[in-house]
Amino acid sequence: MNREMLVSSLRKDLQPWDVIVIGGGATGLGAALEATTRGYRTLLLEQVDFAKSTSSKSTKLVHGGVRYLAQGDVSLVREASVERGRLSANAPHLVRNLAFVIPTFSWWENLKYTIGLKLYDWLAGRLSLGRSVHISRTEALNRLSTLQQNKLSGGVLYHDGQFDDSRLAINLAQTISEKGGVALNYMKVVGLSKDENGKLSGVTVRDILNGGEDDIHLNATAIINATGVFADDILEMDNPAAPKSIAASQGVHLVVDREFLPGHDALMIPQTSDGRVLFMVPWHDKVVIGTTDTPVNHISLDPHPLEKEIKFILDTAAQYLAKAPKREDVKSLWAGLRPLAAAKAEGHKTKEISRSHKIIVSRSQLLTIIGGKWTTYRRMAADVINKMEEVLRWKSTTSPTEHLRVHGAMEVDWQDPWYFYGTDAAHIRRLIEKNPQMNQELSARYHIVKAQVVWAVREEMARNIEDFLARRVRLLFLDAREAIRIAPAVARIMAEELHKDEHWVATQISSFEAEAKGYLLDVE
Repeated sequence: MNREMLVSSLRKDLQPWDVIVIGGGATGLGAALEATTRGYRTLLLEQVDFAKSTSSKSTKLVHGGVRYLAQGDVSLVREASVERGRLSANAPHLVRNLAFVIPTFSWWENLKYTIGLKLYDWLAGRLSLGRSVHISRTEALNRLSTLQQNKLSGGVLYHDGQFDDSRLAINLAQTISEKGGVALNYMKVVGLSKDENGKLSGVTVRDILNGGEDDIHLNATAIINATGVFADDILEMDNPAAPKSIAASQGVHLVVDREFLPGHDALMIPQTSDGRVLFMVPWHDKVVIGTTDTPVNHISLDPHPLEKEIKFILDTAAQYLAKAPKREDVKSLWAGLRPLAAAKAEGHKTKEISRSHKIIVSRSQLLTIIGGKWTTYRRMAADVINKMEEVLRWKSTTSPTEHLRVHGAMEVDWQDPWYFYGTDAAHIRRLIEKNPQMNQELSARYHIVKAQVVWAVREEMARNIEDFLARRVRLLFLDAREAIRIAPAVARIMAEELHKDEHWVATQISSFEAEAKGYLLDVE
C-alpha cells in the first residue's frame, strides 16, 4: 500500500465513489471491506492512523461476552460467539484459542459458573472453541500457580479467543486494497456536500501529512460514518442540531511481566467491586490486566487513565494473586474509549448500556453506525451495507465476508515472535536475505529489527514513529520505556525511507516521547 501514490491518484481521479467510509477503526475497516467485496467502488478515509483510537486499545479478546450472558443478553452473546468462530477461521495468524480459569470459592460458585458457561458453549454451537468444565483446586493452581490459595475451592475452565487488535486493522486495510478498494490514513474529512434535495453527494478531505494544503473534494453516492467515539462530530457536520448519539466509557489496561501470571491460561474475575469482570490475559509474552468502565464527557484521541482506575485494577489483582503487581511493575498502561450507543433514559451506568450496534439514517441519507465491539465487526459491517442498499434502493446483495480470509492468514507457530505477520513474515525475512543490513537489531528483547520498520513504511502505511511502535509492532503497549529507547533509531530508518531531513527526525522523536509518557506509570 503506497500512500503517496494513492493520494496522488485521488487528486486526479474525478470518477464518483459508490461508497465513502469515514473512520479507519474496526467498524470502518469492516464496512469498507464489506462494500468493496460486494462490488462497490469504495474509499475509506481515516483522520489519523488506522486503529489509532479505540480499536487498538481493547482487552485483546475475541469473545462472546460472558458478562452479557449474566445480563441476559442472549442474542448478543450468540451473535458474538458465532462471529468469534468466523474470525478465528479467517485470521488464524492473529486469533488463537485461549483457556480461561474462573477461580471459585464455594460450591455455589462452582455450580453457578459451570452451568452459565455450559450455556455459553451451547450458544456458540459448532463454532465453540472448547468445552467448559469444572476443575479441582489442585488443577486450578497447576494452571494458575500465582493464584491466592486462601479459601480457593476450585475453578471453571472455559475457552475464548485472543487476538492482536491493531494488527487485524492493518491486515483489513491490506485486504481492502487487494480486493480493489482504497484505504487511506491521515485523511481528515472536513466537510460534507449535498445536492439540491439535501442528500449527501460528497466530502471534502484534507491530507494531514501534507500540511493541510489543497483540500480535495470527492463525489460519492453513499457516505458511512463509522468514526466510533467521534460519530457525533460527523453527525453535527451533517446537521448542527443533531442529538448526541454516543455515551463514551473509558476502559483502562495495565501491562506487567509474565511472572505475575506464568503458564498459558488467562484469569477471569467474574464479579469485581464495580460490578464488572476483570481479565488477566497473557499477550505477547506479557500480561494485560483490565478493564475499567468510567463514563467520560470529554472525548479525545489520547485519553489518559485516572488514578482511581489504576488503583482499582491493582487492588483487584491483589485480591486474587499471591504476588500482586505494584505500580513499579507496570511496563505500560493505556486508556481507550468505548463508543456506546447513548441510552434514551438518563441514569444508566455504561456497563448497563448494550454493546449491540445501532445504525442511524439521517435525512441527508448519512448512515452512522455506533456501538458494537471488535468481535462483531464483520456482522456490523454487513448490517450497515445492507441498510445502505435499502436506503438508497440499490439491488440487495449477499455478504461475501463470512469465509473471507484476511491478508496474512495462515496457521502460525505462536512461539515465533513474528507470528502476527502471518504470510508477510516470509517477505520481511526475504528483505534481510537480500540485504543483511536489514537485520540491524533495534530491540533484542522484543525481536525488533530494521527490516520491520522498512516493511511497515513500504507496505503498511506507517508514517511516523508512533504508527510503527504502537500499532505495527506493539512495543509502546508492552514496554513504554523500551519504545522510548529505540525511537531515535526508528525515526532515522523511517526518514531514510520517506526522504525526510534531520528536522523531521528531531520533531518525530520529541513528539513520540511526549506521547509515550502517557503510557508510563509514575511510581509514588
